[in-house]
Amino acid sequence: MVGIRNEIGTPLTDSAVKILLLGSGELGKEIAIEAQRLGVEVIAVDRYPNAPAMQVAHKSYVGNMKDKDFLWSVVEREQPNAIVPEIEAINLDALFEIEKEGYFVVPNAKATWIAMHRERTRETLAKEAKVPTSRYAYATTLDELYEACEKIGYPCHTKAIMSSSGKGSYFVKGPEDIPKAWEIAKKKARGSADKIIVEEHIDFDIEITELAVRHLDENGKIVTTFPKPVGHYQIDGDYHSSWQPAEISEKAEREVYRIAKKITDALGGLGLFGVEMFVKGDKVWANEVSPRPHDTGMVTMASHPTGFSEMGLHVRAILGLPIPAIEENGVRMFPLLTPAATHVILSNQEGYAPRFRNVFNALSVPNTTIRFFGKPSAYKGRRLGVALAWDNDVQKAKKKAEKVAHMIELKARSGEWQSQEFIKKRHLL
Repeated sequence: MVGIRNEIGTPLTDSAVKILLLGSGELGKEIAIEAQRLGVEVIAVDRYPNAPAMQVAHKSYVGNMKDKDFLWSVVEREQPNAIVPEIEAINLDALFEIEKEGYFVVPNAKATWIAMHRERTRETLAKEAKVPTSRYAYATTLDELYEACEKIGYPCHTKAIMSSSGKGSYFVKGPEDIPKAWEIAKKKARGSADKIIVEEHIDFDIEITELAVRHLDENGKIVTTFPKPVGHYQIDGDYHSSWQPAEISEKAEREVYRIAKKITDALGGLGLFGVEMFVKGDKVWANEVSPRPHDTGMVTMASHPTGFSEMGLHVRAILGLPIPAIEENGVRMFPLLTPAATHVILSNQEGYAPRFRNVFNALSVPNTTIRFFGKPSAYKGRRLGVALAWDNDVQKAKKKAEKVAHMIELKARSGEWQSQEFIKKRHLL
């Protein structure tokens, strides 16, 4: 584990402090930028060239991160001070071996192993952390899926045991939906669908993410600091809009912090965690956890001071640097700079080298900005950017972020200019 650092070297020299990113998407890009601001050398790895983080990293490698030999070859060559998984598709056996050899895996190999597998995650939440969750059951055959859905009750949710971004998931309204749910899990999962988890449907008021950050205090002791909860909604299992602070009661907020601490203590290590929860009134249920910055947390690029976005907090925790906090009712809180919101910019076509227009008009909306991720190719539903907005009223910020996102038009090389009208027809604000 990295200790408190009072000394950082110079990138691309033998004094450099190095962070190795395993996965180089939009969140990795922001981690790289925050690390470079602090003088850290960044090495980005992904399965395809010119991934977003590679465009701002000092060095990059392209390869299959499920290949143990490939991972080891990069680690042995670069000798990083910290290894930061940013995606799920990583060879976990190699990650455990690398950690055993003394390398610092963020937050640790065990947390990565747990969080990328829904059965391990749910058992950790319910039985180790002992926090409230929805009822759940497992199935490995179509007949077992029928039985599990009957046991949990309709409606319910089916999810491939290993996946991400809602891929391989289905909302089952009744028995007639089960064959389709089975097919979706088997064909759409980004990982294994050897087992399917069936989860009770919670009729929640709001879905939130708590961005709990475990870091070292001035005495070298691990403490947990809590930014305000982030509200968000999804379409087809993918995050679509997020805002901070979430509109929940004081009692529910205290429960959010309590649950997030129990979960992150069970996982251990240093870094920022995205803990997903459902809130209804004063009741809170844990849903999933990500041992790294969360896509919904991109709102902190607007709501937090410069250098203290969720990615900046993650980097500070990794390096053992201080994170300022205020004490509220015995809880370490990270103060909010301003209410803010995000809204995604999606592609509805496939092709290479996407282009964007109407950017001038979109950025003429006061107190807004855009992050284009720089992904080299587009496909239907792919997130290519995000609009950010801030205001003294979170509802106004949400509307401005949506307005800006919907003003952007895009086209891939093989397509036509496309507005965000297809998103407008489905928005939930």
